[in-house]
Amino acid sequence: MAKGYWVANIDVTDMDGYKQYVAANAVPFKKFGAKFLTRGGKSEAVEGKLRTRVIVIEFPSFQAALDCYRSPEYAHSKSLRQGKAVGEIVVLEGYDGPQP
Repeated sequence: MAKGYWVANIDVTDMDGYKQYVAANAVPFKKFGAKFLTRGGKSEAVEGKLRTRVIVIEFPSFQAALDCYRSPEYAHSKSLRQGKAVGEIVVLEGYDGPQP
């Protein structure tokens, strides 16, 4: 079964407030088996625009990634992020097929 991923491109506008969101999202992330692959480290836009933070989170499956985003626990976390950051989150299904 292919894994699921969140890819988030975020500009934080209130870092102190954003820290409350980060602390709260630990609950749904643990519940749904999330694993951070990137978490706002170094990045460089080689094509297109880039926000200041790029986060990639791996889940055991695409369904788990969607279920986490749609969960009441994450809804609470997301409410804490409102007004503290702007950006986009995409939920993706991983690829399990042949590689070059």
